[in-house]
Amino acid sequence: MVVVNVPFEFSTASRILFGAGTIAQIGTQARSMGCHALLVTGRNAARAEPVRALLEASGVGVVLFRGAGEPTIGMVEECVGRARAEHCDLVIGFGGGSALDTAKAVAVLLTNDGAPLNYLEVIGGGQPIARPGAPCIAVPTTSGSGAEVTKNAVLASPVHKVKASLRGPFLLPRLAIVDPELTYGVPPPVTATTGLDALTQLIEPYVCTRANPLTDGFCLTGMRLVARSLHRAWKNGRDIAAREGMALASLFGGLALANAGLGAVHGFAAPIGAAFSAPHGAVCAALLPAVMEVNVRALRARQPHADALARYQVVAEILTDRKGATPEEGAVWIRELCVALGVAGLSAHGLTASDVPVLVDKAAKASSMKANPISLTVPELEEILRRGHP
Repeated sequence: MVVVNVPFEFSTASRILFGAGTIAQIGTQARSMGCHALLVTGRNAARAEPVRALLEASGVGVVLFRGAGEPTIGMVEECVGRARAEHCDLVIGFGGGSALDTAKAVAVLLTNDGAPLNYLEVIGGGQPIARPGAPCIAVPTTSGSGAEVTKNAVLASPVHKVKASLRGPFLLPRLAIVDPELTYGVPPPVTATTGLDALTQLIEPYVCTRANPLTDGFCLTGMRLVARSLHRAWKNGRDIAAREGMALASLFGGLALANAGLGAVHGFAAPIGAAFSAPHGAVCAALLPAVMEVNVRALRARQPHADALARYQVVAEILTDRKGATPEEGAVWIRELCVALGVAGLSAHGLTASDVPVLVDKAAKASSMKANPISLTVPELEEILRRGHP
């Protein structure tokens, strides 16, 4: 299903290196951009020691910053202060989406005056980021977020109990290094939730109101990769072909969402992730089947000739590997996959029925919700949360 009459633009990281062993190039690549790097990692900073060694062997000084979970405004401010105090001229993110978003935010805030809140969407001033950031290299170690090629960085505000984005072309990294070998040690539960996040970020851009011919290609190929790779990678973390498939699918999802849009899954993910200790991928995994079910039913009732319905059928045919599969069968396939991978519902993260009204109100205002293939009613949004709750 190709859209031919929608104007679009496309932007991504200045350069992408993909393939097993490409991390070996990080030292020489970094040295061409700066001489003193801030290396932002996830909780397990020890995993970055080989990267530190490669950088130092190339003459790049390293200041390590270990992130504690998903980035908050305060964490980013602390990291910017550290980078300035140490005179860092280069920022490297090494880890999952949280580490990459932290690095991207720090890179632009090093060269743009003011607090993060000045630039944040929804809860902040929404000021445009006017100047290019410090050079940034993004190295994902999970297959899910696609943050290595997206032009936003999601930050949590504990005060507002919501997540919001810094957004703009200057958030795009100078270089993305996607080495599937870095994902071999990811445990099965993380493989499951990050992989379902990747699938969400392939389905939502494909059915959203801003889909375009270029992102369609990434989405279609990426969905096929997930359908044949995710369960295998979950079952055997050292299945080389499966890990390569998921790394490529994640990259394609990032390219697609950055240049098309998302939908209701991510509209909910921002307020839920900020209010509860729920990883982003786990929230997406819990909500994706319910959002598909409700979207399809709403489209059949109110927009039966919508292009999005035909696109949902394409999604179903790819996932089930069966010509003529219905959109509803595609949602069932994903729900059954979630069960097979042991994905928990939202109640496992503390969400209760009393939280539904506030979350629905916040989700309705989220930027991702604007590209959902159909405008959903409050009862429909409430139903999504109830279905994702068990």
